[in-house]
Amino acid sequence: MIQRRDFITLLGGAAAWPLAARAQQGERMRRIGALMNVTSDDPESSLRVAAFSQGLQELGWSVGRNVRIDWRWAGADRERARTYAAELVALAPEVVLTSGLGVRPMLQATRTVPIVFAGLNDPVGAGVVRSLARPGGNITGFALVEYGFSTKWLELLKQIEPRLARVAVIRDPLGTGGPGYLGAL
Repeated sequence: MIQRRDFITLLGGAAAWPLAARAQQGERMRRIGALMNVTSDDPESSLRVAAFSQGLQELGWSVGRNVRIDWRWAGADRERARTYAAELVALAPEVVLTSGLGVRPMLQATRTVPIVFAGLNDPVGAGVVRSLARPGGNITGFALVEYGFSTKWLELLKQIEPRLARVAVIRDPLGTGGPGYLGAL
């Protein structure tokens, strides 16, 4: 006959079996899609890959162990960016990293996969996000410039040159910054 203490020990040991089984299974492989606005042979490409991989490593993510990154290099080719955006969505990543001309094709390809953009001049002015504080939808990211700081720039100019009387500002409201950016789409 089983004593109460033996029964509790048996029950406690049985409760730990699922935990032991899960510990032996290993980590789940996460998937990141990356649609870049440079080509794979561009010298900047290897720098971007290294910086991104290092940042992930510092956060405990290791390529090949618990995360896989599917890189696509569109360069300045808009059509290739659209094709790669659809291709990446089909791979079912948990998140997509993109920049420049890859942003709009990614938004057209999915409204459910989270998109993180980097390096846009003015994502609000380009109509990519509603605001920097509350981007909305499935997209967020990092702007190159926060134009709300414009008055601070003028104050700084005035401190540097107190006799300054006039300043002219030329700005692209779409934040295109060149052929690789959103306005070129």
